[in-house]
Amino acid sequence: MSEDLAPLIAPSIPPTRGGRATPAIVPAQIEGSSFGDRVYRWATTGFALVIPALLLLIAWEVFHAGWPAFSKFGFSFFTSSDWDAVKGNFGAAPALYGTVVSSLLALVIATPLAVGVAIFLSEFAPNWIRQPIAFLVDLLAAIPSVVYGLWGVLVMVPFIREHIMPFVKDTLHLGDFPLFSGAAYGPSMFAAGCILAIMILPYISAVTREVLRAVPRSQREAALALGATRWEMIWDAVLPFARSGIVGGVILGLGRALGETMAVTMVIGNRPEISASLFAPGYTMASLIANEFSEATGDMHLAALMAVGFVLLLVTFLVNAIARWLVWQTARER
Repeated sequence: MSEDLAPLIAPSIPPTRGGRATPAIVPAQIEGSSFGDRVYRWATTGFALVIPALLLLIAWEVFHAGWPAFSKFGFSFFTSSDWDAVKGNFGAAPALYGTVVSSLLALVIATPLAVGVAIFLSEFAPNWIRQPIAFLVDLLAAIPSVVYGLWGVLVMVPFIREHIMPFVKDTLHLGDFPLFSGAAYGPSMFAAGCILAIMILPYISAVTREVLRAVPRSQREAALALGATRWEMIWDAVLPFARSGIVGGVILGLGRALGETMAVTMVIGNRPEISASLFAPGYTMASLIANEFSEATGDMHLAALMAVGFVLLLVTFLVNAIARWLVWQTARER
């Protein structure tokens, strides 16, 4: 009887390996899960490929629309300062210069403040004040850029014109220095850098705060056990450990600053000239497109604006590539 039932019972008995029972394997279940895994893999791969495909499509369309300007002006489109829609002469050098300078100025102002806020919130702030301050700092990222622009025009620019610029020129006697020369109008590259610094500060601060919180507690305890003060522990043990994340946050803020439009347009002065002075009006690529796209009627004018947009896209890609390289370098050195 038992011999007759053996073929029926045997498939349900888990096989043994080394004296231990192993789970029974049902071919139908494997085939089903394998098919589901393949569907899931191909679906997720397709969704992932949509993003680079969309970016390439956008880049191609913008490049195609701006090709007439590239083909007519050549490399002089990047070096010429002549932007005359009536005569049909276009050069993006002032906008390219203003984009880079205003963004770097914003980083110089915002990075120390953002890192300082992150260190205070993660290392020194008591619990009862940590969350309110963190919420208020993060709230800066939710304010619309046009509100920043209105505040900049009505409050920040008059303050800079009446207090900051006279202080630098008359009190510090730096008016003859090229960075602070010229008339103090108010709308300027310096004003654009200040408002961009306020706008990118929450991004850098949030990333830096999360990175500092991710540093292992043992890293701090080891430094304190060796006799380091609290500040020495932060400077020598915590910040080097979180350096790659901080660099990533800074580059994220730079990417945000490069593409900002309305707030910068309202305070930078919108003058297509290259000046060494931070107190002189300037232009950025985003503000140039915002100011003239709705009024562009000629084909070459539209092509020049689309060419500026393609250059801005290339600068953004380049910044992200440099950011990836810096994060990789700092992570490898650590």
